[in-house]
Amino acid sequence: MAERKAVLINFWGVAVSSRPDAIFHKLEQLHKLPSGFLSSVASQKGSAMNRAETGQVTLSQMIPAFEEECVKEAQARAVTLPSDWSVRDVMQELRAAMTDVQSAVLKTAATLRHNGLLTAVLANHWIDDCAPGDGPAHLVSLLSNHFDLVLQSCRSGHRVPEPTMFSSALQHLGVTSQQALWLDADEEGVKVAEGEGMKAILVEKLDDALEEVANFTGVQAVTAESPPVSCSPDEVSHGYVTIRPGVRTHYVEMGSGPPVLLCHGFPESWYSWRYQIPAVAAAGFRVLALDMKGYGESTAPPDIEEYSQEQLCKDLITFMDKMSIPQVTLVGHDWGGVLVWTMAQYFPERVRAVSSLNTPLFPVDPSVDPAEKMKSIPIFDYQLYFQKPGVAEAELEKDLERTFKIFFFSSSDKVKRPSISTAGVCARGGLFVGLPEQIPRSSMLSEADLQYYVSQYKERGFRRQLNWYRNSETNWKWMCSRPRGKLLMPALMVTAGKDQVLLPVFSKGMEDLIPNLSRGHIEECGHWTQMDKPAETNSILISWLQQVHQKAGGVTMAPKL
Repeated sequence: MAERKAVLINFWGVAVSSRPDAIFHKLEQLHKLPSGFLSSVASQKGSAMNRAETGQVTLSQMIPAFEEECVKEAQARAVTLPSDWSVRDVMQELRAAMTDVQSAVLKTAATLRHNGLLTAVLANHWIDDCAPGDGPAHLVSLLSNHFDLVLQSCRSGHRVPEPTMFSSALQHLGVTSQQALWLDADEEGVKVAEGEGMKAILVEKLDDALEEVANFTGVQAVTAESPPVSCSPDEVSHGYVTIRPGVRTHYVEMGSGPPVLLCHGFPESWYSWRYQIPAVAAAGFRVLALDMKGYGESTAPPDIEEYSQEQLCKDLITFMDKMSIPQVTLVGHDWGGVLVWTMAQYFPERVRAVSSLNTPLFPVDPSVDPAEKMKSIPIFDYQLYFQKPGVAEAELEKDLERTFKIFFFSSSDKVKRPSISTAGVCARGGLFVGLPEQIPRSSMLSEADLQYYVSQYKERGFRRQLNWYRNSETNWKWMCSRPRGKLLMPALMVTAGKDQVLLPVFSKGMEDLIPNLSRGHIEECGHWTQMDKPAETNSILISWLQQVHQKAGGVTMAPKL
């Protein structure tokens, strides 16, 4: 078995683009201080900064001592410090720079770990006992979620680029110096690392440095087009809530802050949100991605009535009650989108804000039978095919790998593979009739992704999931019996230009029902929005979430990605 390689990076200048010397220089120019004034004070042997970085004093102890050192240095140089001068301003600038973690570095670390390599970030940090808010804690948590080792100087007693810092990191990782690569924006750090036997890269342009990392590791370099960081089933916290005997909800949880519930569609899993969970959590939210009722590890009886919208809403409210979540922001896709709109309409007191990907709000019409409405839209014919229990199950369960290869395809895959038609399904006798036996796997799925979906349907098949489709008349009668007003909470509708079933035009007129509606649109995107265009989805969703919750004062800004 080949020896594992390790990639170690300097926090300053690589994980974040700024370096303390550059920040000091900026403040020197601002306050008209001699060039190098702050750097010389900070770097003196036994200085307050050095003692803080090696854990001998905390930040609150360091600030007055650093202030005194600056005054002494100014006197020695015959320099007049400005009247508004404060070391606290210096620390504020350093804190701000520390939160600006480069997304390409996080993506690279996640990709390397996924491919079996070890990763570490070495940081000259101090024990911050006086930070406003939880920014430093968010930073360390963010780094720890992406790197195998986060070695802080204030915890180890040694600073970068001291040789002991390197040897300590290598020992923690269990690798030799010959197995390790060091990235640093400082020439001194590169020289020390090379002196310790490591290969080292001087980072001048991050993209070029990441190409060199790819050459060393054999793992393709991360680019701007690379998907966001995802999470795998063994890297997240799993929880289970018993709703009532025989009904249990499985969920994945990450982050802290205002709760955001992610509700997937058919035929999916919590795993369809794998690109959104880390990003939304890092943006300052508590993310709960559910296996919806009857899916994956969320157990429930096979009875059709268990999957009516009324019952699904009641079960979701019980989940919230047992999790002590009085109010939540809901984000849904496909059938999950139907459910979040239903919750917002009929249980608005429990919904802080609501967002749907692809699925518009279809207002109930008491004058039109739901089956007749479905027949009037040819591309919804597959839903009529799904009505008879056992028929669609037999087709979908025959070959699970083929089923998911047919269902899951990206907008860019369309020219390379036969497309599935949702019209004329009943007439031709099946959803997959006419498709070749061998279907290529979509570029948006790895083999591991595909096998995870397969594993979630192996034991219990598709009966429970298809039952969501088999309550159209029950849902219609219930909704017609309820008062129907406008949705007044903040809402977001995201449409996808290449979705062949949930067409963007279906969302026309939603503003009449939802006065506080925001919109997002991704033109080159198919039905599986979270997987097809994860970066664009994250950008739209997080921007809206932060806007909604900042207005209410409910979110703490986390390190930027």
